[in-house]
Amino acid sequence: MKRAAKLQQQSEEQARRELTQPIAINPGDPRVKTKLFWASDTIDATLVPVTVELPLSNDPLLRSKQVLNTLLAGPVDAELRTLPPDALLLAFYLLPDGTAIADFSEALATSIPSGIASEQLAVDSITRTLEANVPQVQRLKILIHGQEVETLAGHLDLTGTFLVRTTPVQAPVTSAPTSASGDKPAAPATDKTPVPAPAAGALTPDKAPGKLAQPGGKP
Repeated sequence: MKRAAKLQQQSEEQARRELTQPIAINPGDPRVKTKLFWASDTIDATLVPVTVELPLSNDPLLRSKQVLNTLLAGPVDAELRTLPPDALLLAFYLLPDGTAIADFSEALATSIPSGIASEQLAVDSITRTLEANVPQVQRLKILIHGQEVETLAGHLDLTGTFLVRTTPVQAPVTSAPTSASGDKPAAPATDKTPVPAPAAGALTPDKAPGKLAQPGGKP
């Protein structure tokens, strides 16, 4: 009876997701081997990569939404999910400097088991999934229902950003053009295009994941 109830709950969850937050996947996109990070079934508080083939967009913004929505949908075994079943990705933004802003529904904070281990596991599953599939994302800022909150569920500090990629994506190396005389290579052009600044108050300096919030909301 417990198993039947569990299966019914999963079916209801899937139906709700199909109505409220369809995964933005275009069947015409090329199928890509995608790594999603869910909980290990053998070691507690540990993530393991699961490779699935998904039609993913080449656009980093849309691609990020696709992999995060798939992560939120959860694995076949619901016991291995890292994020609450009723949590939704409300919005996702990618700034020119590689900072991603993911806005989740309140369920991410209210339905997750309170505790540093479960909260850290949830955020790590998000950052590692983005790292494995979207090289343009350098760091991540998490919002809850459009607002910055001090902690996820009382423990993990959300006031800063989480480092997603430790090394920047390198541009392809090309040979420097030569001058007309052929004696010296021409000086490379300098890009002086200003980078738009993020909205005031939206971002704070990077910090390492796992920082605990101290009493009074000070990290």
